[in-house]
Amino acid sequence: MRQFIRWVVFAAATVPGAYAQAQAPLTWQQVRSKFEAANPTLRAGQINIDESKAAEITAYLRPNPAFSFSMDQLQPFTGNPYRPLTFALPLISLNYLHERDHKRELRRDSAEGATAISESQQADLIRTLTFTLRSAFVSTLEAKAILALAKDNLVYFDRELTIGRDRLAAGDIALVDMKRLELQRVQYESDYQTAQVNLRTAKIQLLQLVNDRTPVDRFDVTGPFEFSDRIMPMDEFRDLAMDARPDLKAAAQAVDKARVDHRLAVSNGSTDPTFSVDAAHNPPLDGYIGFGVQIPLRIFDRNQGEKLRTQLDIAHAERMKDASQAQVFSDVDSSYVTVLNSIELLQPYRDKYLQLAKDVRDTMEYSYQHGQAALVDYLDAQRDYRAIYVTYLNLVGSYLTAAAQLNLAVGREVIQ
Repeated sequence: MRQFIRWVVFAAATVPGAYAQAQAPLTWQQVRSKFEAANPTLRAGQINIDESKAAEITAYLRPNPAFSFSMDQLQPFTGNPYRPLTFALPLISLNYLHERDHKRELRRDSAEGATAISESQQADLIRTLTFTLRSAFVSTLEAKAILALAKDNLVYFDRELTIGRDRLAAGDIALVDMKRLELQRVQYESDYQTAQVNLRTAKIQLLQLVNDRTPVDRFDVTGPFEFSDRIMPMDEFRDLAMDARPDLKAAAQAVDKARVDHRLAVSNGSTDPTFSVDAAHNPPLDGYIGFGVQIPLRIFDRNQGEKLRTQLDIAHAERMKDASQAQVFSDVDSSYVTVLNSIELLQPYRDKYLQLAKDVRDTMEYSYQHGQAALVDYLDAQRDYRAIYVTYLNLVGSYLTAAAQLNLAVGREVIQ
């Protein structure tokens, strides 16, 4: 059966016409690399990280000193008008605010925490968009397989029509039976045309995600379109998710940042003195130098509101982290059950129904050609064969999508 699936995927790439001129098919890793390099949403998210890193520079800056210069006691209209600067008092002053209790370091730590959260959120964005990309990739492979099957069915039925015309010419079958065979071809031709449209639609979605302007007829992908019935226990997936999920990491980082912000709020409630030094010349005395310090009296405003708000933020971040953990377990459990259900549906098709449908069709074909079976029985067998194989291909696509959903839940590719 696996050889058949590989054949139908390969045959889709060799369909006459536009597909014959397609570029070399891209593997999943190649598609993902193009996606990570060119997707506009991911590139915009990277800019957010760069902006957050720029905010770290601002957060760690020292306060600027203040310089002032004044000239007092000018006498341009009194005394000697030709000597207005005789009793002038020039004054130069330099002030600097000294931040206490590690305010600058805490602002830096808070900004670095924001950058770490931005990086985790970017990783989570990659995680969710990769699932969308993987779903589009699987849809393309599924459409290729169904197109190849539709083409194979159409070729097979055209061969039967050729045999039927020979039998009609020999008087072996009635004209009405031949007409019924001709009418049955409409369904297979319709399947082929629909499969072509579905394949183009899937490719268009994939091209949009990788931000590629390659014409649809020249774009192609390749990869295994099959399922594996081997899967790890659920607990192992849970453990992997707890280590790999970027949204859970971002929730933990939010708790750490909230604690830093609370320490910063406490620090901002402390008093910061302003030191000053000034120099002046005061005629008729000599020049002098003075020193001063200004200490705000924080009697009413000790940053009480921010202290309380940041304390509440810690509790809020911790609850959100608990909610994220619960969501991780829910995602893993539900996607794991979906994968198991897909495997249970696929196994009987692989082990029994596919070969059974082919055997029945071949038997009815032989019997009908030798006049031992009615036309309606042969057509029913052919329809059953078509339906069984299409259902199987759709189930494989559902399995691969469910596997991508499990990768999304875990936060990394655990099922290829």
